Amino acid sequence: MTDENAVRHWIDGAWVGFARTRESIDPATGEVIGTYADADADVGRRAVDAADRAFRDGTWRLDPMLRATALSHLADAYDARMEEVVATLCQENGKLRHEAGFEAHFILRALRFAAGLAVQPHGRVTDTHPGRMAMSLRQPVGVAGIVVPWNSPAYLCVRALAPALAAGCTAVVKMPGQAARTAALMSEILASVPELPSGVVNVVVESGSDVARLLVGSPRVPVISFTGSTATGRLVAQGAAARFKRVGLELGGKTPHLVFADADVEAALATAVQSCTVFAGQFCMTGSRVLVQREIADAFTDALAGRLENVRPGPASDPDSQIGPLIDKAAVARVDAAVEAAVAAGAKPIVRGGPSTRPDLAGGAFYHPTLLAVSDSSLPIVQEETFGPVQTIQVFDTEEQAVALANDTEYGLSACVWTRDADRPVRVARQLDAGLVSVNSWANLTVEFEEGGYKSSGVGRLGGLASVEDFLEHKQITQDYLPQHG
Repeated sequence: MTDENAVRHWIDGAWVGFARTRESIDPATGEVIGTYADADADVGRRAVDAADRAFRDGTWRLDPMLRATALSHLADAYDARMEEVVATLCQENGKLRHEAGFEAHFILRALRFAAGLAVQPHGRVTDTHPGRMAMSLRQPVGVAGIVVPWNSPAYLCVRALAPALAAGCTAVVKMPGQAARTAALMSEILASVPELPSGVVNVVVESGSDVARLLVGSPRVPVISFTGSTATGRLVAQGAAARFKRVGLELGGKTPHLVFADADVEAALATAVQSCTVFAGQFCMTGSRVLVQREIADAFTDALAGRLENVRPGPASDPDSQIGPLIDKAAVARVDAAVEAAVAAGAKPIVRGGPSTRPDLAGGAFYHPTLLAVSDSSLPIVQEETFGPVQTIQVFDTEEQAVALANDTEYGLSACVWTRDADRPVRVARQLDAGLVSVNSWANLTVEFEEGGYKSSGVGRLGGLASVEDFLEHKQITQDYLPQHG
């Protein structure tokens, strides 16, 4: 029997339920906070039908001013309900209040930037021969399949959806079960914007991957935007290759902090701790590797250990909390197993951390930060994304060694350089295999500039002027406008 109170899907401008439902869990307490309709492939096909119909039969793809207006008003609608967005992230996603606010503030910026992009898909025109004109148009490719992760669902959805809409695409958004309530709130906000035609955005929630597989395989979904793990990203790319689809992938990362002896140590320490604990380390740009120059290595390690030991886990409802929970207890077990394997392989525990034993946190998925000293970069704890509050620390002597260590993983999403030297940041940044390099800071994301990864951290870019490129096709048209005589 259908649960009438369950979060439902938003398809073709209407709420759609489904017989199968699952529970939404507060990761800070383990308590059930609601239920949601769990989609299958049939629900996904219904969403694709709506998006395809809205693209082909409506004026959305043809009217850039309508798109700009809709995106601007969508930003206003989000702004009016921002407190609800933050509260939902705190309850469902486990984020502390300031972390949820940090995620949410990007939404308005991304939508307003995309509103400007909507009226900018200009092509080119030129005379290629006397009496002959050639033009290049940029037109939307069609339905975009947007697959959203659970770790920052409110913004990471909008980050891909906004440029897709600006380009003139319609969309099917696949939200994860862990973000069902975020999906419902987003759907309510979408429904409140009259300039957004029915079927242009369709939101489905599923705990598994049936809808995602459908989107990747469907001939009516020519572009996929996926944010998630590198392993799943490879499967998405392989599946999409059969139809030569456009694929934008933002995948895993192993962000290094390169801390040179001339760095502002206090600033580097404070930010290194933050980079490990924000979102409980469940962030593609978590600062999971600390590389420190030998002259300051011992003192820096001791100071970092002291700070990590004193980080206080707790729920968003407690203002003294300094790190929220992992998404569930299965994640706690996974992270702890990775740490145990690292120690068995030779990593030295400086701060062991681990699952919280505090009685008041027993129902939640809390994990105390962990710091491991390593000398072997081949260890899985260095090479693989942990997705938890775990840092490794390694020592280097020269700038060249620092760069080599930083680049010695398959990932290349972001990196941080800490130094007071005026020339070193640019010199080192140009050598780092990373899509974002933050100097004397961490994860300094800017919506107005391109974001994405090198190597196994993905392909394509979101943010900036390039964000619409995955969603646009180039078409060349030539015309002889004067009589041609032999």
